Amino acid sequence: MQDEIQKAVAEQLGIDGLGSDEQKEIIAQMTGVMLKAASIALLENLPEGKRDEFIAITDKQDEAGLKAFLAKELPDSENIVRAAIEGEVKRFNEYQQSLTATN
Repeated sequence: MQDEIQKAVAEQLGIDGLGSDEQKEIIAQMTGVMLKAASIALLENLPEGKRDEFIAITDKQDEAGLKAFLAKELPDSENIVRAAIEGEVKRFNEYQQSLTATN
């Protein structure tokens, strides 16, 4: 199953021609970037008075608490996260294309 997921993500990122270890490394790096982008997008969409609470919950790594908080304070959070991730994938693909165009 994990190999299938890696293959699908690698295809989406346009890195499916690389070796498995290289794919894993890039996917791990992209995951970190996507998590940061999603967190920033959520913060930007939260009311200013709720941002400290969001940070406190994420610092505690309280997944259930975070879900409950977002359901109450930002019901559209899944779409916000999805858009942030899609934006990062798009930027990565554009970067890949720019590298190909210059070579």
